[in-house]
This record gives sequence, structure tokens and C-alpha cells, in this order.
Amino acid sequence: MEFRIRGQKIKVEENIVDRAVSYFSPQRGAQRLKARAVLALAGAYHGASKRRRATAEWSTSPGDADTDIIAELPALRERSRDLIRNNPLAAGAVNTKVTSVVGTGLQMRARIDRNILGLDEASADAWEARAEAEWRLWANSTDCDVERTLNFTQIQDLGFRSTLENGDTFVLTPMRPDSTRVYGLQLQLIEADRVCNANSAQDSDTLAGGILKNEFGAPEKYHILKGHPGNPYAKNNEWMEVPAFGPKTGRRNVLHLFRKIRIGQTRGVPDLAPVIEALKQLGRYTDSELAATVISSFFTVFIKSEHPGGLEPMRPRDDIGGSATDEDYKMGSGAILDLNPNESIETANPGRPNDAFDSFVLAISRQIGAALELPFEILVKHFTASYSASRAALLEAWRFFMGRRKWLADILCRPVYELWMTEAVAAGRIPAPGFFADPLIRMAWLGSEWTGPAKGQIDEKKEIEAAKERVAMTVSTLSEETAAITGGDWEQKFPQVIKERGMLKDAGINLQSKPATKGKVDEKTDGDDEELVPDNGNEE
Repeated sequence: MEFRIRGQKIKVEENIVDRAVSYFSPQRGAQRLKARAVLALAGAYHGASKRRRATAEWSTSPGDADTDIIAELPALRERSRDLIRNNPLAAGAVNTKVTSVVGTGLQMRARIDRNILGLDEASADAWEARAEAEWRLWANSTDCDVERTLNFTQIQDLGFRSTLENGDTFVLTPMRPDSTRVYGLQLQLIEADRVCNANSAQDSDTLAGGILKNEFGAPEKYHILKGHPGNPYAKNNEWMEVPAFGPKTGRRNVLHLFRKIRIGQTRGVPDLAPVIEALKQLGRYTDSELAATVISSFFTVFIKSEHPGGLEPMRPRDDIGGSATDEDYKMGSGAILDLNPNESIETANPGRPNDAFDSFVLAISRQIGAALELPFEILVKHFTASYSASRAALLEAWRFFMGRRKWLADILCRPVYELWMTEAVAAGRIPAPGFFADPLIRMAWLGSEWTGPAKGQIDEKKEIEAAKERVAMTVSTLSEETAAITGGDWEQKFPQVIKERGMLKDAGINLQSKPATKGKVDEKTDGDDEELVPDNGNEE
């Protein structure tokens, strides 16, 4: 049935309920159909309506992930880099994420599956210690870098920073055996701009953003410019094709660092993309306010005269050191100038600093922080709220940092460790029986754990007490608490603790807590501080 509403024809098909209602009451059935026609015209969701005043001019795109993203990536990258170079808030956001996620680097701890491998505790501990020592031999040296300027921690830092800035980063993993190095594996970071379609070819179903994919969307080849497109002196018109995986061994030749936020997405989006306009406008506003404040610090005086042709210039008196012909009028302490008839003094006051500046900037910063998953306090380093509010902000930020840390470990650290371990086992430097024979055995040998710097505490005493309670309740381990509080490895620290305690005991020093209710307490302390006291042989 068709209805004409507001000059438009709306066709409504009867369903089984409409037919049932019309059978018993034709009038109510017609009313029901008309109501459905009105609903079809208005739309069930206001957000989808194209006739409402608020959404009539809202232009959207129905494209897939690559259609919406890839064409705009060059502009997004350029603007993102410009903001990070010149906008304090943008630079601070990226630096905060890099410092908190990577910091001093994600450290590898071997964690092999002892049950599958059938190793006892002593043998497994010895193997893990050997693997970690060999890993440090490679990772702590600049030999792991093709350019031989970065160690693996610095590669993590630069790779993560570049991914935030440009949307994605590519890591090539060539084998370059050299008599001067123990291992041939090297890493080469490739900036996002260099990966693009060879000879500027158009994107297709299997080629997008310089990546050739198979029918299932898995990458097969990467087209990489030999030089950066922004360098006029580089080879920016020659491409090399790098297979994603070795044709015979299946070895990973390229690691693509990016966060996939849509199905079918081929390239990553800069982290600042949702807030580029807000950051730019806020930067312009800040620059304007800064310029106005500087100008307001200049005390400018204007001479207002009613004479159309002007009168003789002001005559400075002798007491300010001027002369009758002095044309350079200066402000001076206690200076007196004679004005001509009908002349008066007026001053310019821009009214700066603006009292509303701080509140406005903080309000916009909160929105930017929400988009970047950084609490406002963390984004602007503004901890003036209560202890609970500051701690809640830190915990919320740490959820994000830990998620990104796991992402970095999964997409960069573990794949690199697997490539390195494969070479170490093949070269005979690390014994791993069955490594190449059984995928399950291989996975058991490749077990690893990646930990980064600790999150820090607002109140260390409360955090320590909470850690003690968790360990006492057996809901946490000393290893986990050590990593969370100091970022260290309890298994490495414990032998050192035993050594230090033994040295203190041999020196006659007892490390103990001095209660406030016993003995004499220093007036400057609360009696709860730990201190080293001579051992008198009477241990409490």
C-alpha cells in the first residue's frame, strides 16, 4: 500500500500482523499502515535521519577500511609529525606513551614449558639463564641494527614512537652473517612513507598501500621505496619487493607494526588522527594569547590631539635629561613632560592575561585526553586533585600502558626473539632438542615473558603493604610483585639479597625495624623508619 506524506510517496508492505489486524478491524489496520509509513519517513534512529536540521548536512562515507584511510594517510602523517614537532600537548602525549610503555625497554625472561619438555627445575633454570645471557649478547649490542646505531631497547623505543607518529612502522629482518658478529640477524626500521604501490599503481582488491595480499587478505609482498619520498636526493623512484615470508622456510621477513581497528584494514592510522584539528586550533589559540600577553607587558602611550595639523612636539624638561630638540620620547622614573594645548595621554590595555584561558585550555585538553586514552592528569602532568583521584587516574592510564606494552611484545619483541632463537639453535649456541622437528616442542622452547619499567607509586608505603597482603593471601607471587613495584626480576634479586644479608651479619649489623614504642626515637622521625643498628647479640 502507498501513502503520500509531505509530498513523498511511501510504500509499506503488509506483514502478517497487519493482515490480522485489518481482518478484524479494517480502520485500525489502515491506521497501523499509515503509522508505519510515517515511521519509515522519519527513521527509527534520529542519528540516521537526513531530514532533521541537526543531521541534514552531515556528510559520511560508506567506504571500507582501506577506502576511508589510505587516501588520507599522507596528509595525516605530515600533520601528525608537524604537531609533534611544534605543539607541546601533542609532543607530551606521544612522549608520555613512549616513556610509560617502553621506558628503559621491555626485558626478556625465558619461560620454557617444563612439563612438555620434561625438564626438572634445576635443568630448566640453567637453560633459561643460558638463553637470557645469549639474548643479551645480541640485544644489548648495536650489532642487532642494520645501521649499527641502536640496540634492541632503542629499536623498541623508535619503532613504537614511529608507529604512534605515522600510523605504522615496518621492520625488516635480514640475515647478514659477518665474521665480526656472533649472530647474523639484524633489524631494519622502515618509515611508513616508503611503503607504497610500485610506480604509483592504483589500489585494487589485492594491492593496497604498497602491500600485496592474497585472496584471504594475508600479506604476500611489500613494495618499499629505496629512498624516502620526501628526500630529493634519495632513490625515490625505485622500489624493492620484499616477500612477507620465506618461500621455503616460512620465515618472517617483515614485521608490520600497527593497530588494526577495522576489519580489512591494511595500513595504520597516526595516533593523533582524531584530535589533529583540536590540537592545531588549540595551538593557534595558545599562540594568540601568548602574543597578546607579551604585547600587554609593553606600556604604550598615545598622544590624543584635537589640532588637525598637529602642534609643536612635546618639550622634555631638563630634569629628565632631555633637550628641546629631542624627538625620542622615553618613559622615565618620575619624568614630567609638557603637553601642548588640547593634548591628552591615553594608554592601550589589551586586557591580558585572559582569566578564562586556563579553564578553556583544560576543558579542551580533557577531550583530547579522552580520545588518546590518557587521563587528563597524565596528559598535562597536573596532579592537584585528591590522593584517590590521582591514584585512579594513574591506574586508568596504566591499564592503557599495559595493553600497549603487551601489544608491542606480541607484535615486535616475541617475533624477533623467535627469529633470534631459531638462529641460535641452528648455530648450536643453545641446545634445544626437537626444536625443528615438532612445532609443539618448538613452542615450548620459545616461551618468554616481557616486562617493562614499574608504574611507580603515589604512596609507596601503602603499595608495599598491599603487596604483602596479596602475597600472604597467595593471590600473587613475589616474582609478580617485584616486577610491578620495581620492574626487576625476583629470581635474580633473591641471590643478591642472601649475599647482602650474609655480609651484614658478618659485619655485626642487623637490619631491623625500630618500633616507636621502644627505645629512644629521634624527634625528626616518627619511629617507623628502618635503620642499620649494631648487632648486640640479642635478636628480637
